Amino acid sequence: MRNMPRLMAMARPGALPVPAERKISALTIPSVLDRWSEDAAGVRALAQGDNVITMFDIVGEDYWSGGGVTAKKVSAQLRAIGDRPVEVQINSPGGDMFEGIAVYNVLREHPQEVTVKVMGMAASAASVIAMAGDRIEIGAASFLMIHNCWVLAIGNRHDMAETAEWLAPFDQAMAEVYAARSGRSAADCAKWMDAETYMSGSIAVDRGFADALLPADQVKIDESAKSHDEAANKLRAMELTLVASGMSRTQARARINEIKGTPGAALKNGTPGAAELTEDLKTLLASFGG
Repeated sequence: MRNMPRLMAMARPGALPVPAERKISALTIPSVLDRWSEDAAGVRALAQGDNVITMFDIVGEDYWSGGGVTAKKVSAQLRAIGDRPVEVQINSPGGDMFEGIAVYNVLREHPQEVTVKVMGMAASAASVIAMAGDRIEIGAASFLMIHNCWVLAIGNRHDMAETAEWLAPFDQAMAEVYAARSGRSAADCAKWMDAETYMSGSIAVDRGFADALLPADQVKIDESAKSHDEAANKLRAMELTLVASGMSRTQARARINEIKGTPGAALKNGTPGAAELTEDLKTLLASFGG
């Protein structure tokens, strides 16, 4: 049965647990980075105000862009906005799930109304952040993507079992937040998470994950930002691939920088030509299916 239109926004769900000791990073699935590059790279808002927080990057400190969405940055932005309603514009493939949970917790503590606008995609950790909104609007061509915590882990079967046991409470907590916001059961939300589900704008509204569709005239494609987003995503995907092959993240980044042949790791956002990859790196990416 389709959800009836809601006259009032759902109450913000409760806080989510954040691990005290972060030995494991819950990351974005590489396929989500590909989907973001194909469908949402460069999507930006037409207008911004002094009470707007933009999240057009990976969640967590990002080595490749030099940016990233973090709880520390969002807290500073909220302090600057003060005791006023805030608008959060999201177009992100996610990233560090636990940093996303921390950002969600920061937003839900804001004393005034929080309106979230999904401009292109709110995937993985970014979908958790979106749930902090008192009102959530999503573009008709945008996507909300939910899944279980995704990590890269190495070890024997006992290590894998321990990792799975450690992650289970966080998956359950996220399912409960999705359920509280949508009005669906936690079991249904857990099934969608298991299936790594993409919801279009209309489906997100239908299932209660958003309140309304965002007017198309509020969104634009920034070609310079699109080029930067796509190039950074290729580097992020390559890093995850090399880590999955057994390298540490430090080793993977050093290897990619060696192939890039550039002294700096971060791409220069908006600089013409800065997002271009060397032919050697393109060849390596292609060899891994990137």
